[in-house]
Amino acid sequence: MTAQLFAAADGGNSKTDVVLGDSDGRILARVSGPTTSPHNIGLPACLKLLGDLVGQARAAAAVPADLRLSRLQVYLAGADLPIEVERLNEGVAALGLADAVTVDNDLFALLRAGTAAADAVGVVCGAGINAVGRRRDGRTSRFPALGQLSGDWGGGQHLAALALYHAVRGEDGRGPATALTGAVTSVYGLPTAEDVSVALHLGDLPAARLDELSEVLFTVAADGDAVAGRVVTRLAAEIEALVKVAAGRLSLLDTAYTVVLGGGVLTARHPQLHGDILARLAALSPHATVTVLSSLPVAGAALLALDDLHGGHVPATVEAAVRQGL
Repeated sequence: MTAQLFAAADGGNSKTDVVLGDSDGRILARVSGPTTSPHNIGLPACLKLLGDLVGQARAAAAVPADLRLSRLQVYLAGADLPIEVERLNEGVAALGLADAVTVDNDLFALLRAGTAAADAVGVVCGAGINAVGRRRDGRTSRFPALGQLSGDWGGGQHLAALALYHAVRGEDGRGPATALTGAVTSVYGLPTAEDVSVALHLGDLPAARLDELSEVLFTVAADGDAVAGRVVTRLAAEIEALVKVAAGRLSLLDTAYTVVLGGGVLTARHPQLHGDILARLAALSPHATVTVLSSLPVAGAALLALDDLHGGHVPATVEAAVRQGL
């Protein structure tokens, strides 16, 4: 039987990875481009860029123009609400890139990249924060993930803003003194934390440079600063809350399931944060296994496509080929 071809995409808030492979697990091409998140660039631009990237992958793999892809699996940041997922599925299907199309939130790709377990919860803490859960019976659990509008707390950008917030308040007396004040001024070479705030407001410092303070927060916390330490503890509590709700909705809390931690903040394994998370999750779900993502999320997108091509779950040899190929 001739191997079927698939394409799979993982589109985060900063970049998009697209792979093209076959049903035997061979990765024939991989291309990358800018973000395809519809929240960042809008739906029309998202669809055009996805079409372009799939075309680039076909060209890189030298796929003949008349050879159809059997599946296209796309996982995007910004595919959060049911209406957004529905519109994306309709839009991507209309591109005519494959016989069958699936579009969903990028956390499902991260989750599949982290584990083949049917019962699992994935938490991402990168620029933002979100979680999803899945059960072997097909049920899923998810959050709107609209930032503070939907009750979110955490993510690298939020942590960076909190570092500056506490630095300024510690400096002017509205809050407790903190080593964050000196650390923040040192990063930007400015005399005061207030000067940093003003420079960001006026554009003298690019807004993107605020993100540098996320790592500063963890460094200062590790040195024993109480203010920074409380923020890190609060983040660990938020991760616990996300897992508790996602797993609880699926009745997994007292079962053996897998928790996958992903995103730059969590894969960095900052000792205070990581240790606190492990302790909290062990108390919450003693039978759960916690793992930190070590594969590219696009590998999860590819494996989900192959799960479908193989009638539900990809053979272990094919999964190994995909992971080795990426």
